[in-house]
Amino acid sequence: MSGVALFAHQFRYDQKAFWRNPASVFFTVMFPVILLLIFATVFGGQTVNVRGGIKTTAYYVPAIITLAVISATMQSLAMSLVIAREDGRLKRGRGTPMPAWVFIAGRIGNSAVVALLMLALMAAIGRLLYGVAIPWGQLPQIVVTLLIGAASFCCLGIALTAAIPSQDAAAPIVNALLLPLYFLSGVFIPDDQLPSGVIHFADIFPIRHFFEAFFDVYDPGSGAGLQWDNLAIVVIWGVAGLLLAIRFFRWTPRGG
Repeated sequence: MSGVALFAHQFRYDQKAFWRNPASVFFTVMFPVILLLIFATVFGGQTVNVRGGIKTTAYYVPAIITLAVISATMQSLAMSLVIAREDGRLKRGRGTPMPAWVFIAGRIGNSAVVALLMLALMAAIGRLLYGVAIPWGQLPQIVVTLLIGAASFCCLGIALTAAIPSQDAAAPIVNALLLPLYFLSGVFIPDDQLPSGVIHFADIFPIRHFFEAFFDVYDPGSGAGLQWDNLAIVVIWGVAGLLLAIRFFRWTPRGG
């Protein structure tokens, strides 16, 4: 069987495993939807002083899409791979003839597809419930930005597994890293309400730059193209994650 056929088989398996896992579906799919409904409903009648002033609903749709992409990639991969490692499934899979890259590629492909589905779902909710226009003319730039971010955060998620010692520690460690950065990066709190020092600190990390790049291509009024300066920083973080993953990723449980 060719490598492409093996990848297709693994990808189908990962898709079925994902959609049959209620916990994964809730936290990856439903949780961002709930957040969008909460933020857009509570703050929907307000305006934020961002990009010359926009409605909060127009702000939170790309903001929560950013969160959804990171959740489908970095968060989901880090947690699911640690669980599979500590269950011994990675070790057993490594002992089969299937190439290691096929297993990893299947997981990454699943995460990328879920991220694209979340883009469609959140955009549809924003349009139907809150009247936030879908920027069809920017669709190629939106997809390119999303895929660059998804690939980079997948690499970071795989690298992060090396720092997680057990299944029980997976969710606390991942959430302890991501949740503060969502607040500091402007995902939950609009830019105009954050001190400049907080923004400068968040600029060190990729979430802020991915959000900025995605927001600029999604905002219909910006007319902006691909934000290569922000995307370059996201890619640098992704390459760093890839190198760390190659060096420190392990297939056997921490206990042996």
